[in-house]
Amino acid sequence: MSELTCFKAYDIRGKLGSELNEDIAYKIGRAYGQIYQPRTIVIGSDVRLTSESLKQATIQGLNDAGVNVLDLGMTGTEEVYFGAFHLDVQGGIEVTASHNPMDYNGMKLVRENSRPISADTGLKDIQKLAESAEFKEVTLKGSTQKYNILPEFTEHLMNYIDPARIRPLKLVVNAGNGAAGHVIDAIEEKFKALQIPVEFIKIHHDPDGTFPNGIPNPILIENRGSTSAAVLEHKADMGIAWDGDFDRCFLFDEKGQFIEGYYIVGLLAQAFLLKQAGEKIVHDPRLVWNTLDITEQYQGIAVQSKSGHAFIKDVMREHNAVYGGEMSAHHYFRDFAYCDSGMIPWLLAVSVLSETRQTLSSLVEDMIQKFPCSGEINFKVQDTQQTIQKIFDYFADQQPAIDRTDGVSLDFGAWRLNVRASNTEPLLRLNIESRRDQNPQPMQHYIDLLTSLIQD
Repeated sequence: MSELTCFKAYDIRGKLGSELNEDIAYKIGRAYGQIYQPRTIVIGSDVRLTSESLKQATIQGLNDAGVNVLDLGMTGTEEVYFGAFHLDVQGGIEVTASHNPMDYNGMKLVRENSRPISADTGLKDIQKLAESAEFKEVTLKGSTQKYNILPEFTEHLMNYIDPARIRPLKLVVNAGNGAAGHVIDAIEEKFKALQIPVEFIKIHHDPDGTFPNGIPNPILIENRGSTSAAVLEHKADMGIAWDGDFDRCFLFDEKGQFIEGYYIVGLLAQAFLLKQAGEKIVHDPRLVWNTLDITEQYQGIAVQSKSGHAFIKDVMREHNAVYGGEMSAHHYFRDFAYCDSGMIPWLLAVSVLSETRQTLSSLVEDMIQKFPCSGEINFKVQDTQQTIQKIFDYFADQQPAIDRTDGVSLDFGAWRLNVRASNTEPLLRLNIESRRDQNPQPMQHYIDLLTSLIQD
């Protein structure tokens, strides 16, 4: 029995050939079917050149386990999430490597009502069975049929805006040659039919698994230039860029400036609380002050959760939270079965731009002024725990408030930091924020201090 190294904390991800291939995909499908015994599940795949064949192998495994499959075709992850809670099915699988390198692929798995399957909630069981390949023979094999989820998905997305209140806007949309393009086209058709005055300027729009413009991952600074330039060139009101499976979206203001995901959490919290005061907003511990400030200002209740989609979704369910946001550009919505979406955030941003009649830069300007942040800085280190301890020891005599919800957060009153080991990569992730009104030190001072500590 050989160990399968493609199983991670939240999903499946591995190097093509050695860690993930059609044989392994078949075993994963077969194991999923045997463990959960759903009648029917939905499955989709992103634009990567290997995704379709891996999907077909997974479908074969599911069918051989007696599971019926609705094949949604080329989709983003959230179309599978949507299918898994909207249709009469008991689960879903998206074949995607999201923003990983070209020679990788993977899968995201959910159960009924799009509940995540992660290491703590069944992924290890699937791994164990796939490794042993001790599969039971079933008397009745499952069948597969194609299903187009796009019309229903688009219809659902329209619930997040009031078409009559949208003012004329020009949007640059950058699908990064990933899976987002077909949904943008469908929304554009919907907007035209409803006479919503929004113009879409499309760049890198067509799906292309060779990724001629680089793997879509706008969190990397080097991947932001084309969106930024197009916003300026077309004098657009906002730029939107997605990763490959479009479960994360990234916003650029009318000046072409990238807006850190942290401030988008504040913006979306505001959007929901303007509609309904008293709602709960879930956030991660990496950067918190702006979210707490906005939530208090608009009479909401902030709830902290460990980073990572499985944790955020659980905490949202527990507290019936309307919205949850991570600074990594994952945004979760109660009306979307607590799942993350890369389409709902920009629709809400369009809504806020229309309602407030403000520019995106002016909406986030105050937040950025009040609570400057470093953005997430990643370090490759030999031993993450040892490095965290070193930071801890260095600041011990300043007696910061300590929070261990996720990694270590140290709060010094005028500034704070969070440092944590990545759940998915061999990296140490650092975030710093400060209170401008209490703090004369520029952010770079803290970045330099922590960088020298970590790399020393």
